[in-house]
Amino acid sequence: MSDQETSHYRICPLCEACCGLEIRTAPGADGKRRVTSIRGAEHDVFSHGFLCPKGVALKDLHEDPDRLRTPLIKRDGRFVEATWDEAFAEIERRLPPLMQQHGRDSVALMLGNPSVHKMGLLLYTARLIKALGTHNVFSASTLDQMPKQLSSGLMFGHWLTIAVPDIERSDFLLMLGANPMASNGSLWTVPDFRGKAKAMRARGGRIVVVDPRRSETAEVADEHLFVRPGADVFLLAGMVHALFDEGFVRLGQLEQHVSCIEELRAAVAPFAAEQVAERCGIDAATIRRLARELAAAERGCVYGRIGTCTQEYGTLASWLVDVLNVLTGHLDAEGGAMFPKSAAFSRNTGGPGGRGHGISTGRRSSRVSRAPEVYGEFPAGCLAEEIDTVGDGQVKALITVASNPVLSAPNGARLARAIEQQLEFMVCVDIYLNETSRLADVVLPGRSPLEDGHYDAAFPQLSYRNHARYSAPVFEAPADHPPEWQTLLRLCAIAQGMGAQADVLALDDALVADDVRRVAGPQADAVLAMVSRFTGPERQLELALRSGPYGDGFGRKPDGLTLAKVMEAEGGIDLGPLQPRIPEVLRTPSGKVELAPAMLLADLQRAAADLARPVPELVVVGRRDVRSNNSWMHNLPLLAKGPFRCTALVHPSDAQRLGLADGARAQIRNGARAIDVQVEFSDAMMPGVVSLPHGWGHDLPGAKLGVAAQRPGANLNAVLDENLRDPLSGNAVLSGVAVQMSAVN
Repeated sequence: MSDQETSHYRICPLCEACCGLEIRTAPGADGKRRVTSIRGAEHDVFSHGFLCPKGVALKDLHEDPDRLRTPLIKRDGRFVEATWDEAFAEIERRLPPLMQQHGRDSVALMLGNPSVHKMGLLLYTARLIKALGTHNVFSASTLDQMPKQLSSGLMFGHWLTIAVPDIERSDFLLMLGANPMASNGSLWTVPDFRGKAKAMRARGGRIVVVDPRRSETAEVADEHLFVRPGADVFLLAGMVHALFDEGFVRLGQLEQHVSCIEELRAAVAPFAAEQVAERCGIDAATIRRLARELAAAERGCVYGRIGTCTQEYGTLASWLVDVLNVLTGHLDAEGGAMFPKSAAFSRNTGGPGGRGHGISTGRRSSRVSRAPEVYGEFPAGCLAEEIDTVGDGQVKALITVASNPVLSAPNGARLARAIEQQLEFMVCVDIYLNETSRLADVVLPGRSPLEDGHYDAAFPQLSYRNHARYSAPVFEAPADHPPEWQTLLRLCAIAQGMGAQADVLALDDALVADDVRRVAGPQADAVLAMVSRFTGPERQLELALRSGPYGDGFGRKPDGLTLAKVMEAEGGIDLGPLQPRIPEVLRTPSGKVELAPAMLLADLQRAAADLARPVPELVVVGRRDVRSNNSWMHNLPLLAKGPFRCTALVHPSDAQRLGLADGARAQIRNGARAIDVQVEFSDAMMPGVVSLPHGWGHDLPGAKLGVAAQRPGANLNAVLDENLRDPLSGNAVLSGVAVQMSAVN
């Protein structure tokens, strides 16, 4: 490192792996400090020096000329740069009158995936939802993981009580619809999966991957099995049936903490391996063998991810993953599926454990489709119809936060038309002029991630090992560019009638004081004084750490965690391997693991009736690449370079049958909707299945993503049906959809 270089520790905010980085900076020719290198931080207690290409691309993101740095207001159909005061004045001029005329539900809020990777956005969106007072809340959760959150909530009592593989002590891992070689975990924060899988196999462990594509993860596994897309529920139910049928149910230490096992046994009676084999494309003998191997493993578990969620039986498949772990004694056991214990912000670590209120759904229904509310939101697929369906309660205004639903939600063309033709006002909080924000009336840019402090508020609740880490800003933000949490608070002030010029720091003080008084009562003033050195999200973090399971209890446990201690420990504090947490982690009304929730048993009958459904000739599935976790990553030169990745993978036998040529163009059609794609032959595909990656289609007018537009690719979501959803969770069906494919001359 040169004399002018300085080194900075940073937690990467670009995917769930949350790797620690060492970022070096030095003065450029203009005297401003610039990133000179990014590498894995060897001293990081969680990632131990690992990083993927996304982490290195933080330099491209910080310096991207397309990244917005100034608010935009649309005048006469064109964006013009504006001051922050002008942007908020425009919002104050237009948003409150709409709310007064049409009611608070006339405003919809759409939250995108990046909002969970920035502490300020994640902690302050709840403030914005409350200030708006709208029921029309949507997020990327119903394009991704809501089935797992729902099934976990029903079984264990909270939406984020999600069991993850204890991979460092496991000797058998069965994975369905998951590709951690590309994602480094998803609803399972596990940097360097490759290294951990290699170590597992070196000690004699075994990895089995079930997927309609021989994925990057399948390539490093001991066994790969093709499964028909959308049929995971039948495989999993067949395995559960086999455990009962062959006498392999062993609850172990969970025996006193499980309810309704006989109800479960009766519910899976129609799903014998011989009955489900044809439907899932895996023979009965293999289904029974998998069940036996799981039961015989001393330390093993089942893990299912996005492929098990983004299908019509997503909640059932997510539930049966955990059912298998329970029945084989692998839930809450070392080397099995275990529950992390987060240092902060985890609702299942506070208060008396072992019993609670559980969760509820359907407290209200969406206006048009009557879709039930789940975890406080409606399905993302309902957003367009709420805008373009005229009548009482019609959505007239939309606020998006780090979201691009025109590209990332099914049938984005309908949503784009609805916004352009029906919506009266739209505000986007975003760092890019993307396929959605190009339609806005006001765009409020976020900061570069390198200009904010960072603590992963969500992902320690899903991590393979317990830890607490904080990283300070690498660069000082421009003085006139507020952090996102202040932007959201100013929107709160406007929504609450306090005006665009409200003192947001005073508002934050008042909101925090109210929060503390609700839980601390007469001790509130003392608690507030103890955290007074911090403001904004850091103050919320200080409160959460000190009141958390490892915290100092505001002085009662001098050796406990405080934010100051975490800040001082560059590279983080290791809080140890996962430990058994049942019954303490449970928040169900019975105080037990609910094996057979009524909602799930009822939907299982729907699956039983579907056993004889004919298999379509061709179905489409998505896929993800390590370089494109989100659509805007296609605009970063480091990640965009190399071979074109938005190709339709087709098995050679399907290509021959359909008259397709390798490298040529083809059309994928679903009813009236169609896209043109580039064909790539691949024997990694299951015959009858075509795969196209997520997040492409950068050819819409008005977007400003210069690098991405050079190779726009095709948008898989453009041929999917926004009304096709898992009925329990509202999650969009993005996999296993029947399509037609033909050559383009």
